[in-house]
Amino acid sequence: MASVGRVIQVLGPVVDCRFSTDSLPEIYNAITIQDAKRGIDLVVEVAQHLGDDIVRCVAMASTDGLVRGMEVVDTGAA
Repeated sequence: MASVGRVIQVLGPVVDCRFSTDSLPEIYNAITIQDAKRGIDLVVEVAQHLGDDIVRCVAMASTDGLVRGMEVVDTGAA
């Protein structure tokens, strides 16, 4: 079962996401961010755990159009 979180901060290619503490993605996991209305289909990779429920990710493409609150899905794999 894929865990679902939310974008909480976007700083250039760095995207911070909040997940529940019991479903925190592993380092190097791929996380997808999709929004058909905005034309976003982005993959980010978990680079760091920032506490109990936040992961810092690096985007594999442009983060243009990302906003706080967007849904993110952990793929469970690198």
